[in-house]
Amino acid sequence: MLDNAFGHVEDADAVQEICDSFDGSHIRALVDKWMAVLPHPFTPEQHGAGYGYEVSILQAEFSLTQVLDRPMSGRIFFDQLIRDNLAIGRPDLVGLIFDRQIRRRGKHPTPGVFRTRVITDDVTPSLHIDFQTTSIKQYQKLGRALRTETTINNPIEFRINKGLKNLPALREVGFSANRRLLRVQYISHNPADGANALAKVCRPVTTPTGQRVAGLPLTDPRCTALLTVLAVFRIQQPHGFTAADLRRHVAPLLDKQPEEITPGQTSYDLRRLVKHDLIRRKHGTHRYQVTDTGAHHALFLTRVQHQVFNTGLAELTQPGTRLHTAISAFDKALGRLASDANINS
Repeated sequence: MLDNAFGHVEDADAVQEICDSFDGSHIRALVDKWMAVLPHPFTPEQHGAGYGYEVSILQAEFSLTQVLDRPMSGRIFFDQLIRDNLAIGRPDLVGLIFDRQIRRRGKHPTPGVFRTRVITDDVTPSLHIDFQTTSIKQYQKLGRALRTETTINNPIEFRINKGLKNLPALREVGFSANRRLLRVQYISHNPADGANALAKVCRPVTTPTGQRVAGLPLTDPRCTALLTVLAVFRIQQPHGFTAADLRRHVAPLLDKQPEEITPGQTSYDLRRLVKHDLIRRKHGTHRYQVTDTGAHHALFLTRVQHQVFNTGLAELTQPGTRLHTAISAFDKALGRLASDANINS
């Protein structure tokens, strides 16, 4: 056992079936058992007539425990997971995970705090993602498993009433949030690499008819914005997105209003994304879907740009930083090696 989780079982499917069978009727039976013992203001006649207490859901936790096949490497994996997902508490990504539209501007912005927190208990770190009063906690459990748990403190935030009969709907919200978070993290650790893959995205392509379609160079802010929204569309809109959706999401990343981006510019961007196999048009519709290649490349390239290129180049230009010091030491060592070998003579 792993405290409140199973570490090893002979028949995992049977255990899962038992867990899935738990529903509101079990909670109702427990309440009725104690209501028959504890004092309350209702007489037997009133209770027989249907008067009594309704059971409400004030807090519900839905968890997923994934046992690691190599526990020794679990801490290394989880530390990297934390570093790679510190920005996951942003409103747009929180909206992705909980499948909710979050408005940060206008007359009726979505209330609540949206944030990522890393909390260390003794030497065990945990990743916390907050959405209003709901939170997801992720941590390494007893050094042997990855634990992801969503705690919902106010079902009304998901337009679900607090009555016990709504437990199945709340269960779907909680477990879906767990799966979406793990999906985002899985994709972020499964990028396509290699020079050919990079060239396929960044370089122009020529169609069989001879039409030349521009590439998506990473130094272009518009291309970075396009790749960023592809990662959002992959999970937030699994049934596809329209040109209007693309324009609405790209505009804020370029400090523009959607109406400032013309339909012609959006059509140009869609054509580039299609020809580079990052999206595909759904047959017979005006909707597009992000391909597996598009999702993988978008997450990988945007992460590299923000966390490697921008950070690394900034350190190279700032004396005293770790990278600048290391490069200077390398240059000096290389110069001494060349001098010793009389290469300059």
